[in-house]
Amino acid sequence: MVQNVKQVGPNRFRETFGRYFEEFTVGDIYEHRPRRTITETENTWFTLLTMNNHPLHFDADYAKASEFGRCLVSSPFTVALIVGMSVTDVSQKAIANLGWSDIKMTHPVFAGDTLSAESEVLAKRDSGSRPTAGIVTVKTTGFNQDGAIVCSFTRMILIPRLGHSVEDKADY
Repeated sequence: MVQNVKQVGPNRFRETFGRYFEEFTVGDIYEHRPRRTITETENTWFTLLTMNNHPLHFDADYAKASEFGRCLVSSPFTVALIVGMSVTDVSQKAIANLGWSDIKMTHPVFAGDTLSAESEVLAKRDSGSRPTAGIVTVKTTGFNQDGAIVCSFTRMILIPRLGHSVEDKADY
């Protein structure tokens, strides 16, 4: 069986991503790719776009005097990047994110670090209000190039059952 493709016509196929509710198995771990190297420019843009004016994220002289000796990547950027890495595997077909918990920032992240991520399926259950969907809980963990855990969080996601995603209903 070929995964991640949908036949849309004779000799024509469309790439697809994500999983249906039935395709999640408690205990499975999905390694997300590609990995991603963070640049100083991205960190500065994200920090300033989100109005985070802490100089530890964009003022090299200020950061040099800190215990880190250099600018830190903004924590919300780290979380956003790790979430983004998980989307094609975990939530590409999602109807909604239902909640986030246990967000932990366990190691500093610097420009030049290359991050990777993985998600473990912790639980799944039927939705009480939507018979065409279920709720999946995953724990996602981000690592730097040395294998240090830089962040982790738990997320609950409303996932459609087979045949009930937007891509099943629309030709986009």
